[in-house]
Amino acid sequence: MEVRMAIPGDEYAIAEVHVESWKTTYQGIIDKNYLQSISKVSREEMWKGAIERGYSESCLFVAVIEGKVVGFASGGPERTKKYGIDTELYAIYLLKEFQGRGIGKKLFLEVARFLKEKNHSSMLVWVLTDNPCKQFYLSFLPEELDTEHIEIGDKSYEETAYVWKDLQKF
Repeated sequence: MEVRMAIPGDEYAIAEVHVESWKTTYQGIIDKNYLQSISKVSREEMWKGAIERGYSESCLFVAVIEGKVVGFASGGPERTKKYGIDTELYAIYLLKEFQGRGIGKKLFLEVARFLKEKNHSSMLVWVLTDNPCKQFYLSFLPEELDTEHIEIGDKSYEETAYVWKDLQKF
C-alpha cells in the first residue's frame, strides 16, 4: 500500500471512493434519495480543482493498492475561523472493503504531518454525530469542541467538531 499526494488523473478515482463511501457509511443515516443523487461527475470536478490548486496550504493524499485508489484524505486551513484552531481535516474516506486495515490511520497521519510541516499546531474535524465511523477519530484522542447542524439535501443533521490542540503528538 502506498500513500502519496494526489496527482492529475486521480480525480475520477477519488470521486468514485467519495461517492461509494458516502453510500455505504451514511446508509440509514442520510436520506436515501440524497445518497442516490450524489454525482461522481460533480465530485470529480471538485477533486480536480483541489489537485489543480496545488499543495501550498492544503493537501490531498490518496491510498493506492495494486494501482487502485482505495481511499483519500484532505486537509488545510480551518474554514470557520471561529475556534482559534489552525487547520482542519476536511475528509477521510475509504472504500468499505479496505476499512479496518490501518489505511485511514496512515492517511490521517500524513495529513497531520503535512500540516505540521506548514508550521501549524492544531487541527479539527467535523463528523456527523451519527457516523458509525466516528470511533476512528476518537481513537486519536481528540477533545470534543462543538456541535452544529448542517443541511444535507433538504434535511438537517448534527455534526460534532473534534480538535487536536497539539499536532506534535502525531
